[in-house]
Amino acid sequence: MESYHLCDSEYRFMQVVWNAAPVGSGHLVELCRERLGWKKSTTYTVLKKLCGRGLLQNENSTVTVLAPRETVTAEAAGDFVDRTFGGSLPGFLTAFMSGRKLTEEEAEDLKRLIDAHKEG
Repeated sequence: MESYHLCDSEYRFMQVVWNAAPVGSGHLVELCRERLGWKKSTTYTVLKKLCGRGLLQNENSTVTVLAPRETVTAEAAGDFVDRTFGGSLPGFLTAFMSGRKLTEEEAEDLKRLIDAHKEG
């Protein structure tokens, strides 16, 4: 599996691109200025870096996405659980659920998800 590990600023940039793509590079500069507070040079530097890593493509001044949001987001979530909770999904869920209540429907959805991903 190809790795799409992103730092926080790259991930925020990808969020802007995913929401706007396909997008003209000039318009992307404006979006990044408005949403991220970035200068033109910063936007183009990150764009070039992510194109070089195969996440984006910039042809004829049009930026398109090559890395699916779902794949990159799943990897980011896994990295977070690994880094913050030593890879322990129960540890993550315990911290996440602290003080929260689930509806019956949410609880059933989670049970189905767990059953679908059990080993064996």
